[in-house]
Amino acid sequence: MGASDRVDDGGNMTERLFDIVFDTGRSLPQSIEAGAPYQQDMRVFASLRGHRAAVPPLLAALTLQLIRNRADIDISGPEFNFVRSIRIFDVRYAWQRESDRSGDCRRRAFVMLGTYGTQGDFSWQPSTVDALPVAHVGLERWGEHCPDIHHRSVLVEWRDYAGHYGFEQVNY
Repeated sequence: MGASDRVDDGGNMTERLFDIVFDTGRSLPQSIEAGAPYQQDMRVFASLRGHRAAVPPLLAALTLQLIRNRADIDISGPEFNFVRSIRIFDVRYAWQRESDRSGDCRRRAFVMLGTYGTQGDFSWQPSTVDALPVAHVGLERWGEHCPDIHHRSVLVEWRDYAGHYGFEQVNY
């Protein structure tokens, strides 16, 4: 997503992150509980606050770790639609073949669709071969005069922040 701990002017954002962490006017994120390891991290950070220049590598690691542990943000706005646009199609199996005895076409498929909700919560739900996006490759002859098909794949599709479509498929 283009995230970086470097600013455009070539500087390092560690000090900025450090100042954000120690902004005394901020409340703790909802996911932080009293007595959590967060408080121990805060004591370590407090002891380093006056020595930023002396321990930049340690400070950078600790600051980024603390920021990572505090990632409790609201992503329900339209600027985060790219997260909700991500869909994962897991074709765990799809096969079709003509039955030896009756000549009937036998088909079986197990497809799951993974999506992200309003706040980035991920969930799986059953899907079908017919619901696979046009970008999916490998089941084009599904349902057509019963050619032998054995297929497994995972396809991830998305729209980026500008609305451009992208996808990646792995067959296995």
